[in-house]
Amino acid sequence: MKWCRFEINGKYNYGIINGDTVTLVEGSPFETYQITPTKHALNNVKLLIPVVPKTFYCVGINYSDHIIKSAAKRGVDPVFPPKPDIGYRANNALIAHGENIVKPVDSGDKFQYEGELVVVIGKEGRNISKDTALDYVLGWTIGNDVSERTWQRNDRTMWRAKNSDTFKPMGPWIETELNYRTLETIIRLNDIEVDRFATANMIFDVETYISEISKYITLYPGDVIWMGTDGMPQDMKRGDVVEIEIPGIGVLRNPIV
Repeated sequence: MKWCRFEINGKYNYGIINGDTVTLVEGSPFETYQITPTKHALNNVKLLIPVVPKTFYCVGINYSDHIIKSAAKRGVDPVFPPKPDIGYRANNALIAHGENIVKPVDSGDKFQYEGELVVVIGKEGRNISKDTALDYVLGWTIGNDVSERTWQRNDRTMWRAKNSDTFKPMGPWIETELNYRTLETIIRLNDIEVDRFATANMIFDVETYISEISKYITLYPGDVIWMGTDGMPQDMKRGDVVEIEIPGIGVLRNPIV
C-alpha cells in the first residue's frame, strides 16, 4: 500500500495511491481511518512530505564503501563505527518531492546529496527486540540528506550543515509492503546516474537501530529514522536536479535553486 499526504483546494489530506489515482482517507495510517469514495488524479494534487515526524532520527556513517572511499579521498585509514551512531535532524529542513532545495548564498562548493532509505515508525514501542523490530515499522520512504561539507567540518553541532531550511527532501510517499533487504538505491544528477548501491549494505541494519534507540527513547507513530548513505556524493550547484530512486518505493526528485 502507498500512503501519501497531499494538498488540494488548500486542504491537507492523507490518501492511498493506486496507479495514477489518490483515494482520500479520513484519519491517518497511524490511527483508525476510513477510506472514502473521493478520488483525485495524482497529477492534480500536490504531494506533501509523507509524514511530519514527532522525532526525526538520523544514522551516522553506516555504509562500509562510503567510509573507505571518504578515507581514501582524505589520505587516511578508514575508521568504522564500533556501535550504532544516532543523531537528530530538524523538521524545518523537510521538503516534499518536487520542491526546491535552496543553496544558501554563502554556502561553499561542497554542497552534496546523500540518498537514504527512511524508516517510518507505525506504533509506539520501548525496549524493542531486534526480532520484533520490523513489527513497529509502518513503511518506507526516501530521504535526501543534503549537506554543506565546509559547515559540517567547522560547526561542532552541524546545525546549519545538515538542518538549514530545505536541506531534507523526503518522499514521495510511504510504501508499506516490501522487504528492504532486496532494495537498491540509485542516484542521478541531471538525469545522469552517479551512484548505485544495495540499500541493505549497512554496517548496522534497521532492526539494530530500532532496538538500540528504543532502549533509551520511546519510539512513536510517525517517527522517522534515516539510515545513511553509501558511495561518494558529488557536488551540486544551482540549476541542478537531483533524483534518489529506490525501486519498489519510488523517485524523490528536487531541483537546486
